[in-house]
Amino acid sequence: MWALAPEDHMQQHEEDSIEAHEDQHHIVSPVVYLTIVMALLVATGVTVWASYIDLGEWHITQSLTLFWNPVVALAIAATKMILVVLFFMHVKYSTKLTQLTVGAGLFTFIVLVGMTLSDYFTRAWGRW
Repeated sequence: MWALAPEDHMQQHEEDSIEAHEDQHHIVSPVVYLTIVMALLVATGVTVWASYIDLGEWHITQSLTLFWNPVVALAIAATKMILVVLFFMHVKYSTKLTQLTVGAGLFTFIVLVGMTLSDYFTRAWGRW
């Protein structure tokens, strides 16, 4: 057997590791996709059903009232978003870097919404 030069050996090792990485794609069963689609349809039905019911309100302060219908609708929408991102966008089976990127985007979104809500809630509505 012929011996490879050190640089040829390293190049061969890099090519083998690249090929091994490309062969490790995760194949998702159609049953998983159908289960997720059914969960999304059920969640959509629950959202529609909840929109017809008055879930009440919560008086946090005299001038601030929280209505439960939008809270429930947004919670269901967030759950559906998580299912779509994890399974249909294959983030669940992706590399850690992809998961970190999606997590950073979600964190940025939460910070921006939090800053917007903190501005909205601290305004002196009707007191000027």
